Amino acid sequence: MAFLYPRPLVGLYYLPRYFLHLIIYRRALSGRAAVAMSLQPCLGDWTTHTPFDAHYFYQGAWLARELVKKTPKNHTDIGSSVLTIGVISAFVPTTFVDFRPAQTDLSGLSSVSGNILYLAFPDASLDSLSCLHVIEHIGLGRYGDPIDTEGSKKAAVELQRVLVTGGRLYLSVPVGRERVCFNAHRVHAIKSVLAMFLEMKLVSFSLVDDESRFHVNTSIQAADALSYGCGLFVLEKL
Repeated sequence: MAFLYPRPLVGLYYLPRYFLHLIIYRRALSGRAAVAMSLQPCLGDWTTHTPFDAHYFYQGAWLARELVKKTPKNHTDIGSSVLTIGVISAFVPTTFVDFRPAQTDLSGLSSVSGNILYLAFPDASLDSLSCLHVIEHIGLGRYGDPIDTEGSKKAAVELQRVLVTGGRLYLSVPVGRERVCFNAHRVHAIKSVLAMFLEMKLVSFSLVDDESRFHVNTSIQAADALSYGCGLFVLEKL
């Protein structure tokens, strides 16, 4: 695993440094009582900057800031990063719904099993809802879900169904040149995303571009030339 993560074969480059540091450390222990040691190489962490996934880092920060501005009494999330939702639940009681429910024990967070295509909520029952980097996966079988070529569109219909008039959906999806990267995800053109949410109006749009730069409250046209960006949509039910 040390050679496979975070990048294949990167460990070969750092292996000499690892053994040099191991020798230096053991020599420094000379004359002391024996110290139990087991080897667990971490060969890809010697970097000048802290690495992060720009889509997931910025979408979590974006959602937190949007919720702080809106201050809902309760919030529901469908399938987003559990790390983000754990933080969100610190300032707004949150129900986390996932095809593979998270086994958590955290105040302010309720985790339940659910299918985004058949949400167990009545029509027009939620006023604050998020779904980050999720609908592009639906129907591709990656997470054990059935194959469905219309998965993203069906998920969009269900998300709109459960929202009250005036309720907000915080949505992120990969945007850019439209295509299916089977079975990882779909990449949607902006016009295709908006066409899936005809019961909603666009309140604001933010974007992570192909160079991992974050653009707050930008134009939807900024995504037209992208290959694999992350579109962040605040949508309101009409």
